[in-house]
Amino acid sequence: MSGKERPRPVKKKEVSTSPETLPERNFPGSVHVEMYISALANERRASRYTVRNYNQALRDFCLWAEKDAGFSGDFEKLRRNTVRDFIVEKQQTHARTTLHNHLAALRGLFRYLMRENIVKASPLTGLRSPKLPKQLPRFLTEQQTADLLAMPQALQVSGRIDESVRLRDEAILECLYGGGLRVSELCGLNYGDVDFSTGVTRVHGKGSKERMVPIGKVALAAIVNLRKVAGQIPAYDSPIFTTERHQRLYPRAVQLLLKRYLKAAGLPQDLTPHKLRHTCATHLLNHDADLRSIQEQLGHASLSTTQIYTHVSLSRLKSAHAKAHPRA
Repeated sequence: MSGKERPRPVKKKEVSTSPETLPERNFPGSVHVEMYISALANERRASRYTVRNYNQALRDFCLWAEKDAGFSGDFEKLRRNTVRDFIVEKQQTHARTTLHNHLAALRGLFRYLMRENIVKASPLTGLRSPKLPKQLPRFLTEQQTADLLAMPQALQVSGRIDESVRLRDEAILECLYGGGLRVSELCGLNYGDVDFSTGVTRVHGKGSKERMVPIGKVALAAIVNLRKVAGQIPAYDSPIFTTERHQRLYPRAVQLLLKRYLKAAGLPQDLTPHKLRHTCATHLLNHDADLRSIQEQLGHASLSTTQIYTHVSLSRLKSAHAKAHPRA
Protein backbone atom coordinates (compact mmCIF):
# COMPACT_ATOMS: atom_id res chain seq x y z
CA MET A 1 0.00 0.00 0.00
CA SER A 2 1.60 3.25 -1.00
CA GLY A 3 0.79 6.55 0.65
CA LYS A 4 -0.86 7.75 -2.55
CA GLU A 5 -3.50 5.07 -2.61
CA ARG A 6 -6.91 5.86 -1.26
CA PRO A 7 -8.14 3.72 1.60
CA ARG A 8 -10.49 1.07 0.36
CA PRO A 9 -14.06 1.57 1.58
CA VAL A 10 -15.18 -1.17 3.90
CA LYS A 11 -17.70 -3.36 2.16
CA LYS A 12 -20.30 -5.37 3.95
CA LYS A 13 -19.84 -9.07 3.54
CA GLU A 14 -22.31 -10.37 1.03
CA VAL A 15 -24.16 -13.41 2.25
CA SER A 16 -25.26 -16.01 -0.21
CA THR A 17 -28.96 -16.68 -0.40
CA SER A 18 -28.49 -19.69 -2.61
CA PRO A 19 -30.48 -22.83 -1.77
CA GLU A 20 -27.49 -24.43 -0.05
CA THR A 21 -27.50 -21.76 2.69
CA LEU A 22 -31.21 -21.95 3.53
CA PRO A 23 -33.09 -24.91 4.96
CA GLU A 24 -35.39 -27.00 2.85
CA ARG A 25 -38.99 -26.45 3.90
CA ASN A 26 -39.92 -30.07 4.24
CA PHE A 27 -39.36 -30.85 7.90
CA PRO A 28 -41.04 -29.84 11.18
CA GLY A 29 -39.71 -26.56 12.56
CA SER A 30 -38.27 -25.47 9.23
CA VAL A 31 -39.89 -22.01 9.44
CA HIS A 32 -38.12 -21.14 12.68
CA VAL A 33 -34.91 -22.78 11.53
CA GLU A 34 -34.97 -20.65 8.39
CA MET A 35 -35.46 -17.52 10.51
CA TYR A 36 -32.44 -18.43 12.61
CA ILE A 37 -30.25 -19.37 9.65
CA SER A 38 -31.06 -16.04 7.97
CA ALA A 39 -30.17 -14.18 11.18
CA LEU A 40 -26.96 -16.19 11.50
CA ALA A 41 -25.93 -15.23 7.99
CA ASN A 42 -27.07 -11.62 7.87
CA GLU A 43 -26.79 -10.40 11.47
CA ARG A 44 -23.99 -12.52 12.89
CA ARG A 45 -22.11 -12.52 9.57
CA ALA A 46 -21.24 -16.20 9.97
CA SER A 47 -19.22 -17.78 7.21
CA ARG A 48 -21.04 -19.66 4.48
CA TYR A 49 -19.52 -22.87 5.83
CA THR A 50 -20.95 -22.29 9.31
CA VAL A 51 -24.32 -21.41 7.80
CA ARG A 52 -24.29 -24.54 5.67
CA ASN A 53 -23.21 -26.81 8.52
CA TYR A 54 -25.72 -25.41 11.02
CA ASN A 55 -28.46 -25.66 8.44
CA GLN A 56 -27.76 -29.34 7.86
CA ALA A 57 -27.32 -30.06 11.58
CA LEU A 58 -30.69 -28.54 12.50
CA ARG A 59 -32.45 -30.30 9.66
CA ASP A 60 -30.97 -33.62 10.78
CA PHE A 61 -32.07 -33.07 14.36
CA CYS A 62 -35.62 -32.03 13.47
CA LEU A 63 -36.12 -35.04 11.20
CA TRP A 64 -34.76 -37.34 13.91
CA ALA A 65 -36.99 -35.74 16.56
CA GLU A 66 -40.02 -36.11 14.30
CA LYS A 67 -39.37 -39.80 13.81
CA ASP A 68 -38.28 -40.74 17.33
CA ALA A 69 -40.14 -38.27 19.55
CA GLY A 70 -43.14 -37.11 17.54
CA PHE A 71 -41.75 -33.59 17.14
CA SER A 72 -44.22 -31.48 15.15
CA GLY A 73 -42.28 -28.24 14.87
CA ASP A 74 -43.21 -26.62 18.19
CA PHE A 75 -39.85 -25.92 19.82
CA GLU A 76 -41.57 -24.82 23.04
CA LYS A 77 -42.61 -28.44 23.58
CA LEU A 78 -39.17 -29.89 22.92
CA ARG A 79 -37.86 -31.49 26.11
CA ARG A 80 -34.37 -32.10 27.47
CA ASN A 81 -34.89 -35.86 27.40
CA THR A 82 -35.39 -35.68 23.65
CA VAL A 83 -32.11 -33.84 23.15
CA ARG A 84 -30.34 -36.24 25.55
CA ASP A 85 -31.70 -39.25 23.64
CA PHE A 86 -30.45 -37.68 20.43
CA ILE A 87 -26.95 -37.32 21.90
CA VAL A 88 -26.89 -40.90 23.19
CA GLU A 89 -28.09 -42.39 19.92
CA LYS A 90 -25.90 -40.30 17.61
CA GLN A 91 -22.76 -41.07 19.58
CA GLN A 92 -23.01 -44.51 17.98
CA THR A 93 -22.95 -43.17 14.42
CA HIS A 94 -21.47 -39.66 14.51
CA ALA A 95 -17.98 -38.42 15.28
CA ARG A 96 -17.90 -36.36 18.46
CA THR A 97 -16.83 -33.30 16.53
CA THR A 98 -19.91 -33.66 14.32
CA LEU A 99 -22.13 -34.10 17.37
CA HIS A 100 -20.63 -30.97 18.92
CA ASN A 101 -21.54 -29.09 15.75
CA HIS A 102 -25.15 -30.32 16.03
CA LEU A 103 -25.40 -29.19 19.65
CA ALA A 104 -23.79 -25.82 18.91
CA ALA A 105 -26.39 -25.29 16.18
CA LEU A 106 -29.21 -26.25 18.58
CA ARG A 107 -27.92 -23.94 21.30
CA GLY A 108 -27.67 -21.09 18.82
CA LEU A 109 -31.20 -21.78 17.58
CA PHE A 110 -32.68 -21.68 21.07
CA ARG A 111 -30.81 -18.50 21.98
CA TYR A 112 -32.39 -16.93 18.92
CA LEU A 113 -35.86 -18.27 19.69
CA MET A 114 -35.64 -17.00 23.28
CA ARG A 115 -34.51 -13.59 22.06
CA GLU A 116 -37.50 -13.46 19.73
CA ASN A 117 -39.84 -14.60 22.54
CA ILE A 118 -40.81 -17.70 20.59
CA VAL A 119 -39.78 -20.01 23.44
CA LYS A 120 -39.31 -19.30 27.14
CA ALA A 121 -36.37 -21.60 27.88
CA SER A 122 -33.82 -23.85 26.21
CA PRO A 123 -33.90 -27.62 26.79
CA LEU A 124 -30.10 -27.59 26.39
CA THR A 125 -29.47 -25.52 29.54
CA GLY A 126 -27.13 -27.51 31.78
CA LEU A 127 -26.79 -30.27 29.20
CA ARG A 128 -23.16 -31.22 28.67
CA SER A 129 -21.70 -32.13 25.33
CA PRO A 130 -19.66 -35.33 25.02
CA LYS A 131 -15.99 -34.72 25.70
CA LEU A 132 -13.88 -34.29 22.63
CA PRO A 133 -10.76 -36.45 22.40
CA LYS A 134 -7.59 -34.44 22.88
CA GLN A 135 -5.82 -34.52 19.56
CA LEU A 136 -2.63 -32.63 18.94
CA PRO A 137 -2.60 -30.75 15.64
CA ARG A 138 -0.55 -32.38 12.90
CA PHE A 139 2.26 -30.32 11.46
CA LEU A 140 5.34 -30.60 9.29
CA THR A 141 8.90 -30.50 10.54
CA GLU A 142 11.04 -27.62 9.33
CA GLN A 143 12.82 -29.92 6.87
CA GLN A 144 9.54 -31.30 5.54
CA THR A 145 8.24 -27.74 5.15
CA ALA A 146 11.37 -26.73 3.22
CA ASP A 147 10.94 -29.77 0.96
CA LEU A 148 7.30 -28.88 0.30
CA LEU A 149 8.03 -25.21 -0.45
CA ALA A 150 10.68 -26.25 -2.98
CA MET A 151 8.27 -28.37 -5.03
CA PRO A 152 6.78 -25.70 -7.36
CA GLN A 153 10.30 -24.89 -8.60
CA ALA A 154 11.08 -28.60 -8.98
CA LEU A 155 7.91 -29.25 -10.98
CA GLN A 156 8.62 -26.34 -13.30
CA VAL A 157 12.16 -27.59 -13.93
CA SER A 158 10.73 -31.02 -14.81
CA GLY A 159 8.26 -29.40 -17.24
CA ARG A 160 5.13 -30.40 -15.31
CA ILE A 161 3.96 -26.83 -14.68
CA ASP A 162 4.71 -23.51 -16.35
CA GLU A 163 6.24 -20.42 -14.78
CA SER A 164 2.96 -18.60 -14.07
CA VAL A 165 1.58 -21.58 -12.14
CA ARG A 166 4.87 -21.97 -10.30
CA LEU A 167 4.90 -18.32 -9.21
CA ARG A 168 1.29 -18.48 -8.06
CA ASP A 169 1.70 -21.72 -6.15
CA GLU A 170 4.94 -20.60 -4.51
CA ALA A 171 3.16 -17.51 -3.23
CA ILE A 172 0.22 -19.61 -1.99
CA LEU A 173 2.41 -22.02 -0.03
CA GLU A 174 4.57 -19.24 1.38
CA CYS A 175 1.52 -17.27 2.56
CA LEU A 176 -0.13 -20.30 4.15
CA TYR A 177 3.06 -21.11 6.02
CA GLY A 178 4.52 -17.63 6.51
CA GLY A 179 1.28 -16.01 7.65
CA GLY A 180 -0.54 -18.96 9.19
CA LEU A 181 -3.58 -18.03 7.13
CA ARG A 182 -6.79 -19.97 6.88
CA VAL A 183 -7.41 -21.11 3.31
CA SER A 184 -10.53 -18.89 3.09
CA GLU A 185 -8.43 -15.91 4.22
CA LEU A 186 -5.81 -16.70 1.60
CA CYS A 187 -8.39 -16.89 -1.20
CA GLY A 188 -9.89 -13.57 -0.09
CA LEU A 189 -6.64 -11.62 -0.33
CA ASN A 190 -6.57 -8.64 -2.70
CA TYR A 191 -3.48 -6.72 -3.80
CA GLY A 192 -4.75 -3.71 -1.86
CA ASP A 193 -4.64 -5.72 1.35
CA VAL A 194 -0.85 -6.02 1.24
CA ASP A 195 1.46 -3.30 2.51
CA PHE A 196 4.49 -3.99 0.35
CA SER A 197 6.65 -1.59 2.37
CA THR A 198 6.20 -3.45 5.67
CA GLY A 199 5.31 -7.01 4.66
CA VAL A 200 2.04 -6.87 6.58
CA THR A 201 -1.32 -7.79 5.07
CA ARG A 202 -4.89 -7.12 6.07
CA VAL A 203 -6.72 -10.41 6.54
CA HIS A 204 -10.49 -10.87 6.55
CA GLY A 205 -11.05 -13.60 9.11
CA LYS A 206 -13.96 -15.40 10.72
CA GLY A 207 -17.05 -13.37 11.49
CA SER A 208 -15.89 -10.54 9.18
CA LYS A 209 -13.13 -9.68 11.67
CA GLU A 210 -10.07 -8.01 10.22
CA ARG A 211 -6.54 -8.31 11.52
CA MET A 212 -3.10 -7.26 10.35
CA VAL A 213 -0.72 -10.17 9.80
CA PRO A 214 2.99 -10.25 8.96
CA ILE A 215 3.54 -12.82 6.23
CA GLY A 216 7.33 -12.71 6.08
CA LYS A 217 9.80 -11.42 3.51
CA VAL A 218 9.84 -14.67 1.51
CA ALA A 219 6.05 -14.69 1.06
CA LEU A 220 6.10 -10.98 0.25
CA ALA A 221 8.78 -11.51 -2.41
CA ALA A 222 6.69 -14.35 -3.89
CA ILE A 223 3.69 -12.02 -4.19
CA VAL A 224 5.87 -9.34 -5.81
CA ASN A 225 7.12 -11.88 -8.36
CA LEU A 226 3.55 -12.97 -9.03
CA ARG A 227 2.47 -9.37 -9.52
CA LYS A 228 5.14 -8.87 -12.18
CA VAL A 229 3.56 -11.59 -14.31
CA ALA A 230 0.43 -9.46 -14.70
CA GLY A 231 2.41 -6.97 -16.79
CA GLN A 232 0.59 -4.05 -15.23
CA ILE A 233 -0.16 -2.80 -11.75
CA PRO A 234 -3.23 -4.74 -10.52
CA ALA A 235 -6.26 -2.85 -9.27
CA TYR A 236 -6.62 -2.34 -5.54
CA ASP A 237 -9.43 -4.88 -5.29
CA SER A 238 -7.90 -7.44 -7.68
CA PRO A 239 -7.53 -10.91 -6.14
CA ILE A 240 -3.94 -12.01 -5.67
CA PHE A 241 -4.64 -15.67 -6.32
CA THR A 242 -6.65 -16.63 -9.37
CA THR A 243 -7.51 -19.62 -11.51
CA GLU A 244 -6.25 -20.04 -15.06
CA ARG A 245 -9.44 -18.25 -16.11
CA HIS A 246 -8.45 -15.28 -13.95
CA GLN A 247 -11.24 -15.84 -11.43
CA ARG A 248 -10.63 -15.69 -7.69
CA LEU A 249 -9.13 -18.94 -6.43
CA TYR A 250 -11.40 -21.06 -4.24
CA PRO A 251 -10.47 -23.25 -1.23
CA ARG A 252 -10.97 -26.58 -2.99
CA ALA A 253 -8.45 -25.60 -5.67
CA VAL A 254 -5.89 -24.80 -2.96
CA GLN A 255 -6.50 -28.21 -1.36
CA LEU A 256 -5.92 -29.97 -4.68
CA LEU A 257 -2.73 -28.10 -5.57
CA LEU A 258 -1.36 -28.81 -2.09
CA LYS A 259 -1.95 -32.54 -2.63
CA ARG A 260 0.08 -32.33 -5.84
CA TYR A 261 3.08 -30.86 -4.03
CA LEU A 262 2.76 -33.17 -1.04
CA LYS A 263 2.90 -36.13 -3.40
CA ALA A 264 5.88 -34.68 -5.23
CA ALA A 265 7.68 -34.16 -1.91
CA GLY A 266 6.87 -37.66 -0.68
CA LEU A 267 4.75 -36.33 2.19
CA PRO A 268 1.35 -37.61 3.40
CA GLN A 269 -1.32 -36.43 0.99
CA ASP A 270 -4.00 -36.24 3.67
CA LEU A 271 -2.37 -33.09 5.05
CA THR A 272 -4.58 -30.07 4.43
CA PRO A 273 -3.85 -26.35 4.00
CA HIS A 274 -4.92 -25.95 7.63
CA LYS A 275 -1.97 -28.12 8.63
CA LEU A 276 0.35 -25.44 7.24
CA ARG A 277 -1.37 -23.05 9.65
CA HIS A 278 -0.58 -25.49 12.49
CA THR A 279 2.96 -25.75 11.16
CA CYS A 280 3.39 -21.98 11.22
CA ALA A 281 2.18 -21.75 14.82
CA THR A 282 4.28 -24.66 16.01
CA HIS A 283 7.46 -23.35 14.40
CA LEU A 284 6.84 -19.89 15.87
CA LEU A 285 6.49 -21.40 19.32
CA ASN A 286 9.57 -23.57 18.87
CA HIS A 287 11.53 -20.42 18.02
CA ASP A 288 10.43 -18.65 21.20
CA ALA A 289 7.44 -16.62 20.00
CA ASP A 290 5.04 -15.94 22.87
CA LEU A 291 1.48 -17.27 22.88
CA ARG A 292 -0.12 -13.82 22.70
CA SER A 293 1.76 -13.03 19.50
CA ILE A 294 0.74 -16.36 17.99
CA GLN A 295 -2.86 -15.74 19.04
CA GLU A 296 -2.84 -12.41 17.18
CA GLN A 297 -1.12 -13.97 14.18
CA LEU A 298 -3.74 -16.72 13.85
CA GLY A 299 -6.74 -14.57 14.78
CA HIS A 300 -7.88 -16.78 17.65
CA ALA A 301 -10.63 -15.20 19.73
CA SER A 302 -9.43 -17.00 22.86
CA LEU A 303 -5.94 -17.72 24.09
CA SER A 304 -7.13 -21.18 25.14
CA THR A 305 -7.40 -22.09 21.45
CA THR A 306 -3.78 -21.13 20.92
CA GLN A 307 -2.54 -23.01 23.97
CA ILE A 308 -2.88 -26.36 22.21
CA TYR A 309 0.44 -25.57 20.53
CA THR A 310 2.16 -25.63 23.92
CA HIS A 311 1.20 -29.32 24.07
CA VAL A 312 2.87 -29.83 20.70
CA SER A 313 6.03 -28.15 21.93
CA LEU A 314 5.97 -30.12 25.20
CA SER A 315 5.47 -33.35 23.28
CA ARG A 316 8.56 -32.59 21.22
CA LEU A 317 10.50 -31.70 24.39
CA LYS A 318 9.45 -34.92 26.13
CA SER A 319 10.54 -36.96 23.12
CA ALA A 320 13.94 -35.26 23.04
CA HIS A 321 14.28 -35.73 26.81
CA ALA A 322 13.48 -39.44 26.55
CA LYS A 323 16.17 -39.91 23.90
CA ALA A 324 18.90 -37.77 25.40
CA HIS A 325 18.61 -37.64 29.19
CA PRO A 326 20.45 -40.36 31.12
CA ARG A 327 17.66 -40.51 33.72
CA ALA A 328 14.76 -40.52 31.23
